[in-house]
Amino acid sequence: MTHPAQSPSRQVLIKFALLLALLVAYFIYLWVRFDAATGAIAAALTWSFFVLCTPIADAGFLLDFPLRLLFGVRMVVSEVVVWALAGFINGAVLLLAPHYYQTTSLTRLFHEILLHPWPYWLIVLLSGAGTFLSVKFGDELMDVLHHRDRDFFHSHQFKHELIMVAFFAVIVFAYYRLITTLGLEAVL
Repeated sequence: MTHPAQSPSRQVLIKFALLLALLVAYFIYLWVRFDAATGAIAAALTWSFFVLCTPIADAGFLLDFPLRLLFGVRMVVSEVVVWALAGFINGAVLLLAPHYYQTTSLTRLFHEILLHPWPYWLIVLLSGAGTFLSVKFGDELMDVLHHRDRDFFHSHQFKHELIMVAFFAVIVFAYYRLITTLGLEAVL
């Protein structure tokens, strides 16, 4: 029987394993469709699309939450590493082998976003703001759940958190408005 204190870590490991299995299955699909190198690069580009072009820490979740629960690494710190890795992957592929962006419709869209700073980089900026805000909120929630910063949480009576949630809602709204005005909603 599992001790109640161990169940969140176990749940995180299961979710992490499922997300990792999804990424591996996608890589295998691309490997069979193309070849191993193309499959690996297309999977990495797809992962980096979800890091850089969605306003929540979905692709970063593969690292952020497990590292926070298992090792205490703040999710904001690991998300900076995730964004740096996604930026490095795209910089390398753009410079050395841009043809890999033509493998899937998502990577072709991503290529267009990366090559056209105005207005498409607004997607990346809004995604960054939303991602880091959601990760910061997650870190603060984890602190409260573990009774750290309890005095701060109670003294501000949720004001700080409510402002963060409202700001996050504005970012997500602006993100979806931008996506629809650019005509990208059908692709995503």
